[in-house]
Amino acid sequence: MLRARDVMDRAYAQPLDVPALARVAHVSEAHFTRTFRAVFGETPHRYLQRRRVERAMFLLRTTDRRVTDICFEVGFGSPGTFSRTFRDIVGRSPREYRRETAATDVPTCFTMAWTRPSTRPAAPSAPAAD
Repeated sequence: MLRARDVMDRAYAQPLDVPALARVAHVSEAHFTRTFRAVFGETPHRYLQRRRVERAMFLLRTTDRRVTDICFEVGFGSPGTFSRTFRDIVGRSPREYRRETAATDVPTCFTMAWTRPSTRPAAPSAPAAD
C-alpha cells in the first residue's frame, strides 16, 4: 500500500488507475481498493484527487498561471471536474482560493500546514450561549 501511495505522490499528474496501482501493490484490484481505504481512510481515487488539489493550491498561491493551465498540469482532464473537485475538497473555487490567499510573508511550511485540505468533514459549530 505504501508503494502504491508513493507512486501516486510522485506521479500524481499522470493518468493512474486502480489496476496499475494494484499491480504496484501486488494485490487484486478489489483487495487494493478495500485495503487502501482501510489503511489511509479514503479511496485511492479520492487520495489522488486530494493530492492533485494540494499541488494546485500551491501553484495558485505561488504563480500567476491561468487556472485552466494549472488544472491540466496537476492531472485533471477538464476544468469543470477540476473546479468541482477543488470546491468539494477546499470549500471554495480555485479563483476564490487564489484571491483569498494572496502572497504573504509567512514561510511556505506554515502556509502549507494551515491550508492543507482535511480528509474529515468540518465539525459542526457549537451553539451560541445566551
